[in-house]
Amino acid sequence: MSYAIIGFGKIGHALAKAFARKGIEVSVATTRDPSRFASDAAVIGPKIIATTLAEAVEADTIFLAVRFEQHPEVATALPDWKGKTIIDAMNTLAPPEELGGLPSSAVVAKAFTGARLVKGFNHLVAAVLDQDPAVHGGRRVVFLASDDGAAAAEVGALAEKLGFAPVQLGGLSEGGLLVHARGNSWGHLIFKDLVKFD
Repeated sequence: MSYAIIGFGKIGHALAKAFARKGIEVSVATTRDPSRFASDAAVIGPKIIATTLAEAVEADTIFLAVRFEQHPEVATALPDWKGKTIIDAMNTLAPPEELGGLPSSAVVAKAFTGARLVKGFNHLVAAVLDQDPAVHGGRRVVFLASDDGAAAAEVGALAEKLGFAPVQLGGLSEGGLLVHARGNSWGHLIFKDLVKFD
């Protein structure tokens, strides 16, 4: 299984650190030339590999950590996303009318034709996501929502590998709305920092 993070701002850095803590290789990419951020990636760890966008989209599982308005540009990197799992870690300030009344993840799913989309890792602010998820004798919770149960289970297994405690919320139209942020409408679980004790 290969992994990539597209977007290398605060959320992208935090996700890369999660992979580095567990020694799992992950590609990081932006729309810029990788030479411009390769040194930042190397500082995080030797298994954080700066690549081009074209190389990153070859991964099996891809985190979207760009600004929401950039996702259509990323989606053009492949004509068909079949066989890829996309983890939507984005939030948007776009008002509901701009999204046709849909949850933001449903809009993203339409752009990434054929992909298995999982909403996740978006409810924690970057400064919290950046920290080791092993806290207070437990593990920091990440919420996951998807209309593809198998994809959600696979992303849940990855979250476990990264040290988090995944909580499955169900489909995008139900659970996805709980971690949905757009305009002035905030899901009930957005920015909640919860810890699970095993």
